[in-house]
Amino acid sequence: MALRYFGFLLIFSLLVLVWHLVVTLFDVPEYVFPKPVSVAKAIEEMIQSGQLYRNSVASLFRVTCGFYMAVVTAVPLGLVLGRKSHLRIFLNPLIQFLRPISPLAWIPIALMWFGIGDRPAIFLIFLSSFFPLVVFTTSSVLSIRTTYLRVAKNFGLNGLDLYRKVILPAALPDIITGIRITLGTAWLVIVAAEMIAVKSGLGYLIIDARNSLRMDKVVAGMVAIGLIGLVLDHIIRFLERMPSVEWSRLRR
Repeated sequence: MALRYFGFLLIFSLLVLVWHLVVTLFDVPEYVFPKPVSVAKAIEEMIQSGQLYRNSVASLFRVTCGFYMAVVTAVPLGLVLGRKSHLRIFLNPLIQFLRPISPLAWIPIALMWFGIGDRPAIFLIFLSSFFPLVVFTTSSVLSIRTTYLRVAKNFGLNGLDLYRKVILPAALPDIITGIRITLGTAWLVIVAAEMIAVKSGLGYLIIDARNSLRMDKVVAGMVAIGLIGLVLDHIIRFLERMPSVEWSRLRR
């Protein structure tokens, strides 16, 4: 674990060093791309003013709401679709039709339906997460060994007991992986949505800094987005190391 963090700090330090050398050697103006020192000062300024904290909380709130709504609806639907072939045949064409449509293409409709504020951003996060999670969950159920299902049938398991004791534990590793990938996509979408649909959040912070010609704040916002995304990914990776998930993966 310590070696992993050391490697991350080493790579990050090298990246900052290369960044500093490039903008210094090529004499890049600050209004084009700022130096690391300028970005660090901008981060300190936004921390002291509370600007970074307020906008980070706003973005995390929207992602949490939209993503949670997607998980609690998409995962159960995917579990059912994985077992009910007739329902899968009926709904899969619709899901595959809607899934490739970029959530950003829904921005005009979201603004028309919900106006300016949190709701359109939450709606976009829900859309960006729902369809991939349904596909991930359905695929994970279809990949379960038929041996497990036959044994469960021999023991008289059916209905909710079958889902709770066999299907969900067996599919959990792939579901967690799907959640990890989808959460990264949701974090990308919220930043883009906040540049258009709301007046707070990290996306709004970046577009507002750009309009003010504060490129140091723009890059500072990008750094904050990257660090928060890294923390979110680390949280999901922690779920992947849970004993029940590890056991399910090893039994495959």
